[in-house]
Amino acid sequence: MRWRDGRRSSNVEDRRSGRVPTGVKAGGAGILLLALVGMFFGVDPTVVMNLGEAVQNTRPAPQSNQPYQGTPEEQEQAEFVSVVLADTEDVWKQVFKENGLTYQEPSLVLFSGAVQSACGMAQAAMGPFYCPGDRKVYIDLAFYKELQQNLHSPGDFARAYVVAHEIGHHVQKLLGTSDQVDQARRRLSKKDFNKISVRLELQADCYAGVWANRADRMRGILEPGDIEEAMNTASNIGDDRMQKNARGYVTPDSFTHGSSAQRVRWFNQGYSTGDVSTCNTFESQNL
Repeated sequence: MRWRDGRRSSNVEDRRSGRVPTGVKAGGAGILLLALVGMFFGVDPTVVMNLGEAVQNTRPAPQSNQPYQGTPEEQEQAEFVSVVLADTEDVWKQVFKENGLTYQEPSLVLFSGAVQSACGMAQAAMGPFYCPGDRKVYIDLAFYKELQQNLHSPGDFARAYVVAHEIGHHVQKLLGTSDQVDQARRRLSKKDFNKISVRLELQADCYAGVWANRADRMRGILEPGDIEEAMNTASNIGDDRMQKNARGYVTPDSFTHGSSAQRVRWFNQGYSTGDVSTCNTFESQNL
């Protein structure tokens, strides 16, 4: 992915710290991260391990007035995320303008270990997430190591896809889609709500594909193999594959993000068309 010559976003909020939060041992951070990444990607974390005590004892790492000084690798990853965020801003401003709307830029929060959001306390183990309460995307850059090593999804564009998916949720918030889904949560059974959740997540995948198409048209970000990286990641984080790897069997009724095939299909739908109108997963008869 060609990113180094891209502009950097001014909407990155750095809350990282060198301290490990209470309740998370440094040596086990990677294991914990992998365990709860299933929560982000649609797998019940209790299938992997009991995390109740760890979550209960977690507090945000103390923040210093001094800027966070990470390793060269961390600094490069932070810069990369800033460029991807800027690309999403440029793309969605254009898309919204084409539809007579105004895009409101979200913030992206870099954190380490644990963070307080408007959606509550969150651990790095949850993976990257979007909080509609404060309209911010949260990410611990350590997730990218897990993405490569344990979820077998290496490459710059695989990392960009993760950010683009979360920004897709921000687009849903601005368009009122996520609010409608939240209202449905209160009146539906868990099984029926899971079906709607899958449609919400697949639409975010489709929006990520729209971003890839448009960003490439804007400034030629794609290199050979990039789209394959994104689709490989989408496949590796499908509910069916994550559940199979975690517990050896699959329960479709508990899917919340979609199967591998569905996630690949809807990302490709957005990428091949570059058109948000093709991302209406809620009316699609064939997910």
